[in-house]
Amino acid sequence: MKRKINETLAELLAGIFLWGLFWQAAGVWFVAEKAACSLGLWSGVLASGICAWHMYKSLDKALDFSEKDAQKYVVSRSMMRYGLISIVLLVMAVTEVGNPLCCFLGIMGLKAAAYLQPFMHKIMEKRRR
Repeated sequence: MKRKINETLAELLAGIFLWGLFWQAAGVWFVAEKAACSLGLWSGVLASGICAWHMYKSLDKALDFSEKDAQKYVVSRSMMRYGLISIVLLVMAVTEVGNPLCCFLGIMGLKAAAYLQPFMHKIMEKRRR
C-alpha cells in the first residue's frame, strides 16, 4: 500500500513539473519580462511541489489519529499550505523579483497535476514495464 502512495506522489510531482515546462515553453514568448516571469513560474511550481509533498505527509500521519483528531490535524495542515502559498505570492508582489501572476500559474500546477494524474499514471506505468 505504501508503495502505491509513493508512486502517486511521484506522478503528481511529475505532472507539476510538466505543467511548469509547458508554460515555460509556451508563455516565455509572450511576455516582456522573461526573467521575472520565469522566476515567478518556477517559484510557484516549487511551492506546488512542496504543497504536494506536505499533503502526502499530512494525510499519511492523519491516518494514525482518531476521526475527530484527524480532521483537526488535516485542517491545520491545510491552513499551513495556504499560508505558504500566500507568503510566496506576497513576496513576489512586494519585492517585484518575480511576476506574481506567473507564480500563481505555477501554483495552479498542483490542481492541473491532480487532474492529469490518471494520464501520468498510464505513462509512468508503461515506462516501469
